[in-house]
Amino acid sequence: MIYMHKIGVVGDKDSVLAFKAIGIDVFPVVEIEEARKAIDKLAREKYAVIFVTEQLAQHLEETIERYTREMLPSIILIPSNQGSLNIGKKRISDNVEKAVGVNIL
Repeated sequence: MIYMHKIGVVGDKDSVLAFKAIGIDVFPVVEIEEARKAIDKLAREKYAVIFVTEQLAQHLEETIERYTREMLPSIILIPSNQGSLNIGKKRISDNVEKAVGVNIL
């Protein structure tokens, strides 16, 4: 039996709609609190990966940090259709440095 983990994306409608075409569950949100509730709901529903736009993530640090300590879900920050804030890149760099002991990126 093959078990597939679910993947979701949370962000503004224009940024997340394209993910639907490749089979990712999309959760368009407008308000910050709506995004927080969506992330918590996806975590409860055992989503393995949750993509969150950087524009939302900058207002959801506490929520995202709570899941950083957990094995699942993995929360990955992505640029929105408005461009990148480099928050996701910085987060990856910090995690690599923590794992390896030095920034190899």
